[in-house]
Amino acid sequence: MQLAVRPLEMQRGLMERRDLGRDDGMIFIYDRPQAMSFWMRNTPTPLDIGFFRGDGVLAEIYPLHPFDEKSVSSRSTDLQFALEVNQGWYRENGIKPGAKLDLAAVAAALRERGFDPARYGLPAGDGAARRP
Repeated sequence: MQLAVRPLEMQRGLMERRDLGRDDGMIFIYDRPQAMSFWMRNTPTPLDIGFFRGDGVLAEIYPLHPFDEKSVSSRSTDLQFALEVNQGWYRENGIKPGAKLDLAAVAAALRERGFDPARYGLPAGDGAARRP
C-alpha cells in the first residue's frame, strides 16, 4: 500500500498507473477530519475509493471510472483517510461500511516514512501491517 501524505503525493495519487497489484492501492492521510472529493484525471485504472473517519471506520465506498474528471464527493464531513484500490476490491474482500482500518499499521507506515503519527491523531505504538 502506498501512502499519500504530502500535498504533491495527494494531488498525483495513482495518475498514469496502468496496472495495480491485486491487493495494492494508495491511502490518503489527512491531518484533520473533512469532507473529501476525488477525481480520475489521467488515471487509466478503474478504482474504488473508501472514505474512512478519523476513528478508522469505513463510512462510504464509491466506484471511480478511468479518466473521469467529474469529482466523486463524500456525503460525510468527518473523514480523515481515503483508500483507493482496484475496482471491486472492497466487494471481493467482503469489506463494507462499518469495517475498521488498522490505525496502528497506518501509524507504523507513517513512522517508516518519517512522519509523526500524533500529527494525524494516530497511536504512537507499533502495529503489524494488515489490510483494512
